[in-house]
This record gives sequence, C-alpha cells and structure tokens, in this order.
Amino acid sequence: MKDEINCTELENLTRFLIALGDDSVIYSHRLSEWCSNGPYLEEDIALTNVALDYTGRARLFYQYAAKLEDNGKTEDDIAYLRTEREFTNLLIHELPINDFAFTMLRQYFMDVFYCLYLQALSGSKDESLSAIATKALKESHYHLKRSEPWIKLLAQGTDESRQRILRAQAELENFTGELFLMETWEVQLVDQGIAVDRSLIQLEWERQVSAFLAESNIQFTQTQLQVSGGRCGIHTEHLGHLLSEMQYLQRTYPGMKW
Repeated sequence: MKDEINCTELENLTRFLIALGDDSVIYSHRLSEWCSNGPYLEEDIALTNVALDYTGRARLFYQYAAKLEDNGKTEDDIAYLRTEREFTNLLIHELPINDFAFTMLRQYFMDVFYCLYLQALSGSKDESLSAIATKALKESHYHLKRSEPWIKLLAQGTDESRQRILRAQAELENFTGELFLMETWEVQLVDQGIAVDRSLIQLEWERQVSAFLAESNIQFTQTQLQVSGGRCGIHTEHLGHLLSEMQYLQRTYPGMKW
C-alpha cells in the first residue's frame, strides 16, 4: 500500500499502527504479571495465553509499521528503544493489575471494546490492517467468553468479591472514555476508510456493558471522559516502571537477538 499513499498519509498510518501496537504490547506486559500468580493453575495459564495473544497482535502492528517506515528499524526497536513519552498507548492498558477483580473487570471492558472495534477495523480498505484485525478479532471473542463468567461469579459471589468488583468499576470508569477519543491524524484515516470512527461504537459498547452488569445488579454509569493523554505521550506514573522491566534486557545488552 506504501506506493499508493502520500507522505502525510503514510505518516498517519504508521502512527496509527504504532499506537495500536503500543496498546497491545503494554497490555500484554501487564497481563503477563499474573504468570505464576493466578488464583489457580488453569487461570494462571489462561491469563498468560491472553497476554501472548496481545503480544502477537502487537508484533503484527509493529512489523507493518516498520515495513512502511522502511528506515532499518525493526519491531524490537519500536518496542524496546523508546521512552515513556514516545509511547502512545491509551492509559487503561498501563494501569497496574491490582487485584484479580480489577484485572478481570478491565479485561471484560477491553474484550467488549475490541470485539466491536476489531470487527469494524476488519473492514478497513488497507488489506494488511484488515487481515490483522480479522485474526485478532477471533482471539477477542474467546477472551470475552472467559471474562464474562468471571464478572458474574465475582459480582454475585461473596460480599468481599462484590465490593472488589465495585471498587474496580469506580476506578476504571475514569479511563474508559479515552477508548473513544481520536486524534486529528486518526480522523483523517477514518475519512480515508482505513481506521474506525470510535464514536460510532461507543453507544453499543455502553449498551452491552450496561446490560451485562445489570444482570448482576450493578449500575453502569454512562461513559464520561475523566483521564486522557495516552495518545499524546502523557502517561500515568506507572508506565515508566513498566518499561524499565520490559526493556531491561534490550537496553542492557543492545542489539541482542533472541
């Protein structure tokens, strides 16, 4: 597709791919923190596999971005040689895992979002991007089948588990609004039929989440933007600590291949 678009369009598309890759790689790293820490073995393995799914899609986004940039950089360079201000992931992905209820409620919110978003993105005019979205969509449908039962179990379980879900909801609602924001360059990609108008899926996301939580007698507050800045490189204090772990080997042994 590179030969068919001008420099501005190429820059926008590359920025878009890296942003989606950042969302995935940061979220993958967060979920990987449950490895050996899950509530029991099967769930430990399941969360690790979900993390690997996000690593896989991050690689696809980064590889495509590196191909378009064509400046010698690789997917590893994009992932491991940038500072926190250069990362453009949405903030909800970088929040610490907290307790299991927090992790699973965030997972549920993200699963519903990605099922809607990737379905729309699979219709992109960019065939490579469409193929990535189609593959990732299958994974997100599986992820949603896992997270929904957990939310019901925790919300309808003990008083303690329900209170943990409610506390997680109160915190996460501050970050869900950013899922539906778009920068100018993303709007331009929407106009070209490449990206997805996030505002068009917001109402359906809210409808699905509200109806599902109501089954457990939980009222979902309409999505309101409380915290934002991730796409512009403005992050929480948590991202720098995450990157210090994720990038340690590459920065300690520059150029290593594995």
